[in-house]
Amino acid sequence: MIPRRDFLRRSLYSGAALASLPVIGAESAATSASPGATSETLVKTLYDSLTEAQRQALVFDFENPLRTKISNNWHITEQRIGSFLDADQNAMVREIFLKAHSEEYAETVIKQVEHDSGRAGFGDSSIALFGEPGTGKFQFVLTGRHCTRRIDGDSVAGKAFGGPIFYGHAAESFNEGPEHTGNAYWYQARSANKVFQMLDGKQREAALAPKEAPDNASTIQLKRQAGDLPGLSFADMTSDQKEGVRGVLKDLLMPFREADREESMKLIEKAGIDDLHLVFYQSGDIGNDGVWDNWRLEGPHMVWYFRGAPHVHTWVHISDPGTPREPRA
Repeated sequence: MIPRRDFLRRSLYSGAALASLPVIGAESAATSASPGATSETLVKTLYDSLTEAQRQALVFDFENPLRTKISNNWHITEQRIGSFLDADQNAMVREIFLKAHSEEYAETVIKQVEHDSGRAGFGDSSIALFGEPGTGKFQFVLTGRHCTRRIDGDSVAGKAFGGPIFYGHAAESFNEGPEHTGNAYWYQARSANKVFQMLDGKQREAALAPKEAPDNASTIQLKRQAGDLPGLSFADMTSDQKEGVRGVLKDLLMPFREADREESMKLIEKAGIDDLHLVFYQSGDIGNDGVWDNWRLEGPHMVWYFRGAPHVHTWVHISDPGTPREPRA
């Protein structure tokens, strides 16, 4: 195993001047990382630091079917990072996660994970590494309650975020009120509902569906054909309504790092943005206020399903049209 001092220096710092800094605690190490480091480079250093026992528990072949699994509340391995990894490795995992998100939202997102994970906080997360970093075939996956994130360095061709992801939040209680007070992601539903307010009567009729989609991995199985999609088509919207939908996409992608935002939009545009459909579900309307808690933006090759009742669950899958692989429950 890499000694503690060398581990922090190699993974978090660059330059001769910084190499002489004293060893610091995990929390301050995580917040002092070199701006030039990426989640991918930090995953490589983490991988190199693993003991043989840690490798046996956390490292798998790249083609292992576990890599494509997703759920709303699960642990990809039995081991929790807070007890199975040492302090330096935990600092590294924290930094990997932070750097997978935008500077504006990274702290908000990690606080959401800490809150929803209970007393153990971020340490209740579990990780798995598939393949070997630096070989062109690897993926790092972090899971827990309301969290599935992937770091792959574009090893998974044609998949935004390296494959389907999940995020959510139960802010003040399991059963949130209509305002979703304190919820880290409710702003996204407000954005979508602004578009609904822009629709005329016939468009609203087309956009509304009576019953929400399932709250499991099946909800992000890609339809492949625009004719199979519920809701109002982007092609049937006015120019200002289309700008509103583009604004929703921007808000959905806002928590994530720039590289993932750009890749997502490229794949959405490639698949055909005119084929996107926006649907709002009448069931699950908390407070019966006509502010739709459950809604979905979907195309033949993407799904972004925001389910706000009883609290926020969000399922995401964006794929290149030529990529057939589906998520697994």
